[in-house]
Amino acid sequence: MTRPGAPLRWASIAALTVVLGACSSTSSSEPGPGQRELFPTVFAASSLTDAFGGINQALAHQGSKATFSFAGSQALVAQIANGAPADVIATADATTMSTVASHLVAPAQVFARNRLVIVTARGNPHRVTSLSDLANPKLAVVLADPTVPAGKYAAQALAAAHVTVHPKSLELEVRSVLTKVELGEADAGIVYATDALAGEGKVTAVPLAGGPVASYEIGAVDNAGRAFVRFVLSAPGQSVLQHFGFLPP
Repeated sequence: MTRPGAPLRWASIAALTVVLGACSSTSSSEPGPGQRELFPTVFAASSLTDAFGGINQALAHQGSKATFSFAGSQALVAQIANGAPADVIATADATTMSTVASHLVAPAQVFARNRLVIVTARGNPHRVTSLSDLANPKLAVVLADPTVPAGKYAAQALAAAHVTVHPKSLELEVRSVLTKVELGEADAGIVYATDALAGEGKVTAVPLAGGPVASYEIGAVDNAGRAFVRFVLSAPGQSVLQHFGFLPP
């Protein structure tokens, strides 16, 4: 993945081992009540797939783990509202989280932020440099559905740039946008910077200067989820998230 002009410099995979070791050390010295028996069910936005996988590795270092269900934020809150057995929910925006506020044992908190990028096939063969290029009718563009936070943010960015795009499809998960570009089923799409990082080597990312910044929120649905939320908000948890490209809250 190429990110021309990007201010961040991503750590190597080897650095994650150091981060996880720090997580284990910190958590072992201050385990907290029942922390080593932490086995929550976590509903999380699909863009958190890799980062929460890293969180789970960190938990494994202290004898704990979580079970995850990844999907579009809008689908997750609908499941929570219908009584799905989750201990934690993490969404890619505050608006979606607010619809299940009454189901939480404590107010949700912002735990990370994210930026949008355009993704194209590796090497950017169509030379896409800005949102205006996505209006080219010769390009097959895929976007997240506006009911999904990533789709809402993309719509905001396109409107602010006065660009009209006629997408080939609207996906119910932002990771589906990335997949279609990776597989060559679309020429370009709009995803989070962290998604583009996950597709490193398969896609090229084009930064969007001045685009909206996504705020991710997390909340415990029951007391069993409180320890997981605390870990994600802790310094070790934040280190893992930032390794995977998320911005601090």
